[in-house]
Amino acid sequence: MQPRDAHWPRRRLPDLERDFTRSPTLGFEPPDTGTVRCLAHGFPTPLARWHVHDDYELHLITATSGKAFVGDWIGPFQPGHLVLVGPRLPHNWISDDVPPQGVAERDLVIHFPHEPIVQAAQYLPELAELQPLLDRARYGIEFFECSQRAQAHWHAIKRGSGVERFAAFCAFLAELSRWSDYRLLSSVQMEGGCDDSASGQINALVNRIMRDYAQPLSATELAAELGMTESRFSRFFKRATGNTFRDFVNRIRVSRAGHLLMESDHQITHICYEVGFNNVANFNRRFLEVKGVTPSEFRRQAVQRFGSGRVM
Repeated sequence: MQPRDAHWPRRRLPDLERDFTRSPTLGFEPPDTGTVRCLAHGFPTPLARWHVHDDYELHLITATSGKAFVGDWIGPFQPGHLVLVGPRLPHNWISDDVPPQGVAERDLVIHFPHEPIVQAAQYLPELAELQPLLDRARYGIEFFECSQRAQAHWHAIKRGSGVERFAAFCAFLAELSRWSDYRLLSSVQMEGGCDDSASGQINALVNRIMRDYAQPLSATELAAELGMTESRFSRFFKRATGNTFRDFVNRIRVSRAGHLLMESDHQITHICYEVGFNNVANFNRRFLEVKGVTPSEFRRQAVQRFGSGRVM
């Protein structure tokens, strides 16, 4: 059981980064640069903090290694780590091996907004192929084995202006939209495979699970409500979400527990029952399966996010 730390604040929410705070002296391009803006910076830097903003962010690490925080996910990073973060998804990189003199370049970043891309897709159907990529970015996407190509794309975008820059940006996103070697970071993700009717059923079902995750949830009862046998319901749910019903519920509960461990001072035993697990041993086991660390280790790593000068 995690003892209550008297120094742990009640909430640790990310800073909201707004456009007017993005000073060119820190490496930000001005708003009149266009829809797509590039940023490169070293470490340490005043930019280093746990934060969130309204833009998508493509983030490539070029130097140092450490722990990455994307939403409620914590994992290692090293040079070549490439992540697409969606709007309002908190993110944070902690370097563990910074030399005394720092590093001149640690991060190559691209910011771009949501609405202009979505609105343009109404008139330019070619852009519609990017929508699945943008949908996945709500959970954070880590791409593998494409860091060299990503760096080349970043420099092509940085060199360009106007239509040339936007074309280079579209080429980068188009390649990422087709890249098959990736994983989602922060939460479960629904997959395709349903017709419109089934999609409506699964969306309503998932919304209910998201709302009532802490309550007892029975596949038998839900199957009966949908007029299905339990075996048919299990196949339907697995095809639509990529998870068994029980695994999906456990992932939702673990995801919520991760938020509580990061943002509250609740004891781990209290969090276990608050998110719907009925015993601590099962909670610890499921949390380890999903997150790769125990709840107490997850909280310990989360605290590091807020160390002086080491957080982004």
